[in-house]
Amino acid sequence: MTATHTGAALVPFDDVLASYDPALGLEVHVELNSNTKMFCGCPTEFGAEPNTQVCPTCLGLPGAMPVVNAKAVESAIRIGLALNCDIAEWCRFARKNYFYPDMPKNFQTSQYDEPIAFDGWMDVTLDDGDGGTEVFRVEIERAHMEEDTGKSLHVGGATGRIHGASHSLVDYNRAGIPLIEIVTRPIVGAGEKAPEIARAYVAQLRELILALGVSDARMDQGSIRADVNLSLAPQGSEVLGTRTETKNVNSLRSVERAVRYEMQRHAAILNSGASILQETRHWHEDTGITTSGREKSDAEDYRYFPEPDLVPVAPSREWVEELRGTLPENPTQKRARLQAEWGFSDLEMRDTVGAGALGLVEETIAAGASPQAARKWWLSELARRANDSGLELAALGVTPGDVASVQKLVDAGSLNDKLARQVFDGLIAGEGTPEEIVEKRGLAIVSDEGALSSAVDNAIAANPDVADKIRDGKVAAAGALIGAVMKEMRGQADAGRVRELILEKLT
Repeated sequence: MTATHTGAALVPFDDVLASYDPALGLEVHVELNSNTKMFCGCPTEFGAEPNTQVCPTCLGLPGAMPVVNAKAVESAIRIGLALNCDIAEWCRFARKNYFYPDMPKNFQTSQYDEPIAFDGWMDVTLDDGDGGTEVFRVEIERAHMEEDTGKSLHVGGATGRIHGASHSLVDYNRAGIPLIEIVTRPIVGAGEKAPEIARAYVAQLRELILALGVSDARMDQGSIRADVNLSLAPQGSEVLGTRTETKNVNSLRSVERAVRYEMQRHAAILNSGASILQETRHWHEDTGITTSGREKSDAEDYRYFPEPDLVPVAPSREWVEELRGTLPENPTQKRARLQAEWGFSDLEMRDTVGAGALGLVEETIAAGASPQAARKWWLSELARRANDSGLELAALGVTPGDVASVQKLVDAGSLNDKLARQVFDGLIAGEGTPEEIVEKRGLAIVSDEGALSSAVDNAIAANPDVADKIRDGKVAAAGALIGAVMKEMRGQADAGRVRELILEKLT
């Protein structure tokens, strides 16, 4: 049993639900893919050498004046519209004051009581446990603009955290990158589905962000991060309990696990008669637990006040409506439409989406492959290779057009599935187009009747017992001879034609 920080063992999940009602709140930070930072012209490329993408403005040097990134404002409005929010006619930035080394100004430029987008919602689709789906509405309180902070690296300790470290390093490349923070209202009434709802919400939000094209939404690189707020209240109570905030959870699986763990931890503390400390906590992927960070500050602790160096943002209604016209098809509705067009089962569609392959399958079908063929290659052969390499599917070096070309060769009888896998080896190795790889590697199926007939004769001669069974009417035994022929011809024989030749010769 895992222990909480009070020493009490975690409460079994079902027992938590028997006594308490959970309330969730999710704060999702999205790094925008603008070419420059929120308030200066520094580049935003990921992975640059530390402290090489900085200037007097994002370093907070005296006399440096910020200027708002218009592209970031546009992206914020489009996100707000996609989340069914109202868009403010007038809003301001504010200074959020706190003293940590990741912001060299000692304040973060954010929005406080005047966000650019507010009062929205997103319908989250869940499995109902009976093969169908149900919809849970998550209300959005606000989506506001702000700048990201720098990144601290704690050196010399065993955990990579500040406790036990000998010294710390700070990289300010990320300081000032445009962020949109999307904050839900308290999600109540979720019960046992609270962890599942948290995961599904972040997953659908990420899908929406990708569809909008405003961020690469790479959770592994921190360009989308979730803070999970959780509280418990006695069943039937209409008062929310004291919350904790688990910071910077960076995978969908971890969002679900963090909610479940915090529910069990809170219940253990409350059952012991102790009180929940309002604090931020850190999620540990390796152990599946959270640990204490620092006491959580309330809004008044940050001493917000309007940013005096920036003019208010006042998007015209004409511009807002123009941006509304650029919104893509809602991903949930699009998924339902594509599923019907492709004839996928609910499970097939869930697996396709879960593998991050929906767009790749769609493009492969558009390039000429059948839906089932496109799904087969991306979710089996290519997904396995991506997992083995630790890469995203799109980073393998195989395009939807390549997959459609490989399938076209299979449909034409020039390749079988085994040979097609070798073509994918060549594509990943950068050996050219599928057709070039087939020629260079000599992978085409042998259709020469003389060569096939000779190989069949050899197989019959080498397996007289099997041949006798086929002569006696046991046609299923032909599989052994087909295998022998395929082995002799290095998998490059047409198995169907080989079977026909065997039966012609023996029956």
